[in-house]
Amino acid sequence: MGLSPLLEGLNQQSFIWPSPKYRPRIKKSPSPTWKTFLRNHLQDLVALDFFTVPTVTYKVLFVFLILAHERRRVAHFNVTEHPTAAWTAQQVVEAFPWEEVPRYLLRDRDRIYGAALRQRVKHMGIKEVLITPRSPWQNPYVERLIGSIRRECLDHVSLLHERHLRHILTTYFAYYHRWRTHLSLAMDCPEPRPALPADRGRVIVVPEVGGLQHHYERQVA
Repeated sequence: MGLSPLLEGLNQQSFIWPSPKYRPRIKKSPSPTWKTFLRNHLQDLVALDFFTVPTVTYKVLFVFLILAHERRRVAHFNVTEHPTAAWTAQQVVEAFPWEEVPRYLLRDRDRIYGAALRQRVKHMGIKEVLITPRSPWQNPYVERLIGSIRRECLDHVSLLHERHLRHILTTYFAYYHRWRTHLSLAMDCPEPRPALPADRGRVIVVPEVGGLQHHYERQVA
């Protein structure tokens, strides 16, 4: 007996559809991920953030950072005891002359970034990109930089006051730009430097950041 009589006798209301887990899933083309966005806009994207540092006199200082994603370069930093939206907006102006304005500015949703900052950034022709609330992983490069500053520098220093902190950070960033290597830069530094051949002399150790860090270079005989 063929299948046609059986199929004709089936009542549509009594037909049981297969369970969803047995149905073939239709694959949709995935939308671009956040990591893809960061990678595609490396040349046009900068990120900013604050972090706090206590002093030996129990004052809390705020460090403001602007990081250029392309070469992991610290475009600007400053220290204050009383950050305001107007002060933060002025830091952005000082960081970028008109001919060097980035296309995108990545930041979190902290209240310190008030109307003064938003208006100033808009007038400079910069588009703000806000991360999701309570999602610091969406601003990974500047968060990684802050962690490096703490682990490699500030965790080993007792800070006296604002001027002391500014001096320590200035020396650390000089080391960071010229000598600190990055996996994402193929083990190069934010300021590219050539690798010296072995015939240029023996390797010497040079202290940096008051001896907290060191760099290695060949000394010409």
